Amino acid sequence: MLKIYNSLSRDKQIFTPIEANKVSMYVCGMTVYDFCHLGHARVMVVFDMVSRWFRTSGYEVIYVRNITDIDDKIIKRANEVEEYKNLEEKEKIKKLTQKFIDAMDEDFAKLGIEPPAFQPRATQHIDGMIAMISQLIEKGHAYIAANGDVFYSVRSFAGYGKLSGKSLDDLRAGERVEVDSHKKDPMDFVLWKSVKPYEPSWDSPFNGPNGGKGRPGWHIECSVMSAHHLGAHFDIHGGGQDLQFPHHENEIAQSEATHNCQMANTWMHNGFVRVDEEKMSKSLGNFFTIRTVLEKYDAEVVRFFILRAHYRSPLNYSDQHLDDAKASLTRLYTALRGHEVSANTIDWTQPQAARFKAAMDDDFNTPEAVAVLFDLANELNKTKSAEVASLLKYLGAVVGLLQRDANTFLQVDIRTGIGASRTGSSGSASGVATYTDDSIKLLIEKRVEAKKVKNFAEADIIRKDLVNKGIILEDTPQGTTWRRA
Repeated sequence: MLKIYNSLSRDKQIFTPIEANKVSMYVCGMTVYDFCHLGHARVMVVFDMVSRWFRTSGYEVIYVRNITDIDDKIIKRANEVEEYKNLEEKEKIKKLTQKFIDAMDEDFAKLGIEPPAFQPRATQHIDGMIAMISQLIEKGHAYIAANGDVFYSVRSFAGYGKLSGKSLDDLRAGERVEVDSHKKDPMDFVLWKSVKPYEPSWDSPFNGPNGGKGRPGWHIECSVMSAHHLGAHFDIHGGGQDLQFPHHENEIAQSEATHNCQMANTWMHNGFVRVDEEKMSKSLGNFFTIRTVLEKYDAEVVRFFILRAHYRSPLNYSDQHLDDAKASLTRLYTALRGHEVSANTIDWTQPQAARFKAAMDDDFNTPEAVAVLFDLANELNKTKSAEVASLLKYLGAVVGLLQRDANTFLQVDIRTGIGASRTGSSGSASGVATYTDDSIKLLIEKRVEAKKVKNFAEADIIRKDLVNKGIILEDTPQGTTWRRA
């Protein structure tokens, strides 16, 4: 019986889908004006894990993850690009956002993040946004200001604040609000922005000084895109903890005032990635892009680093923590080494499988699920059982881990890409000499011969030389194996 912590009710609840055996899930995606950082990676890996577990549990999953491709930051960045200066405003943002969408897709693929069923872009749904804003005006929940902007009147919606658990007056006192003299109330938020110089714009019926031309605000985008793909009422809405207020609070106000029904039954929010006890974010300048991290660490190590923490807890980033994640994942792959197994099917009544399932059904408790993987690895090291190896491989697959050949993971040099199928010798990207498979095997054979004639000094020199180059030798009854440090 799957239980999920619901941010709306602030407790764990048994998950009961609106439609039997089907899950409808919307997750707020990227605003594409720059490369994605590790905080973005956490959101995407977490909800990829959630989607995978639902499918493993027998559900059909309709997963929608949007792209915000019109936004203040996007417009500012596009206007700063010299090569775009002679382009029409919409063409500027199209070129900029496509560049970063392509980069995002590439980064996510490396992290093993499966594409959602739908990935709508905000600019594809302008007509829907105009239609929803028109309905909100008609119902008295929104108004056209003197400058042509359209604002949502938060005091018109009785449920405002239910996601954050605060009253409007508490929110007004405790949260930063955008100051705008055209608002009737400081807490009101913008639905439509009247056109400004050097900004893209669309026609609308919201007549103001500029005849209604303008562009949507941020919050309205997700209300429209979620309803378009999943309907007015769906199962799960997810995103990072930073979106709970005001973005998700505003989505609820817009959507429920328009459709007169609950928007999402369950609201899920993952915790922050933190650096030196501060949230990782571009605004604070303390972020690390996925691309930068992947220059130093294998993508599966990064995924493992994210998943071994519970999705709602803070995740502390440092090289030390990633080094520890690498060492831990190496232990799992080392246990699988030499076992030809494939992830296939599993008997969930088997004790370790049942324990894994119980953990995942308890609000996606990946730390406990990962602990099961390590217990299986320990058992595999003792028993060399093909059945245990298969179980370890299968349960890893459930959360997107342990699907490579063990030697590929253990022997590929993340700095150079040199690994199992390469020959010759090379220098690394950092200027440190490294070895390829063939040269390593020759040195291992040379060391074996030295030991046979009791030239242990020579054997030790070879071992130390390999260690200095990041190659770890492991002597076993079956012979010497190696891996990269």
